[in-house]
Amino acid sequence: MPGSPRRGGVVAITAALMLALSACSPGQDGEAGASEETAPAAVETEASTPDTSEDAGTEDDASAEASPSDAEDPSDSEDAAEDAAEEDSEADSEAGTDAESADEPAESAATPPVSFEIPAIGAGSELLHLGLREDNTLEVPPGDPGSPASWYTGSPAPGEQGPAVLLGHVDDSLGQPGVFADLPDLVEGDEITVEQEDGSTATFEVTKAEQYGKNTFPTLEVYGNTEDEELRLITCDGYNQATGEYEDNYVVYATLVG
Repeated sequence: MPGSPRRGGVVAITAALMLALSACSPGQDGEAGASEETAPAAVETEASTPDTSEDAGTEDDASAEASPSDAEDPSDSEDAAEDAAEEDSEADSEAGTDAESADEPAESAATPPVSFEIPAIGAGSELLHLGLREDNTLEVPPGDPGSPASWYTGSPAPGEQGPAVLLGHVDDSLGQPGVFADLPDLVEGDEITVEQEDGSTATFEVTKAEQYGKNTFPTLEVYGNTEDEELRLITCDGYNQATGEYEDNYVVYATLVG
């Protein structure tokens, strides 16, 4: 079966690169994860040297220029200082509020999925919520007959920005068709509907489908973050009768339309 990563809508590429599943899993191409931008170094500037030169002046000149009308009332100076302090305090308070708002996480646009349906091929099931094991291999749905597909919890919820990932078996432990057996029959424009925990639905439209060898699996293309709300359905393909194993993965790409 298939493979991984997330979030917020933000998918963790490094998790996908570390997947090492046995039977039916997505391959890995060994590409490095998205590079992180290095924060610019702080630029230190030298303090300017204060100008200590003073114009030579006499006490008589200073007293001659000053007049009673030019002199400031001490009470006026104190009032002006208090007003300035109050304005600074209000500005600091507003800045703090803005900073707190920026730190608050944005509300999720979608809740976790509970089921999916693909009318064009008569497929659908409840969705298990599975993540990664301690050894960074992906948890996959059970292979028993009638087993449902699963949503990889390390990916965005369907309807959030980024690639939500659904995984399903192509066949079961008895060799009968699994929940994703007919994915290759999907064509561009077919719809996939995902029901969410809050009762809402997200509808996706198939844009393309690709078969990849597990040794050349394009991890970043499948799991990498996207600008749009997208969906990936992943199962196995390329059964080798000689080895009794699947050598490929089949990936359906879809984009949110409603």
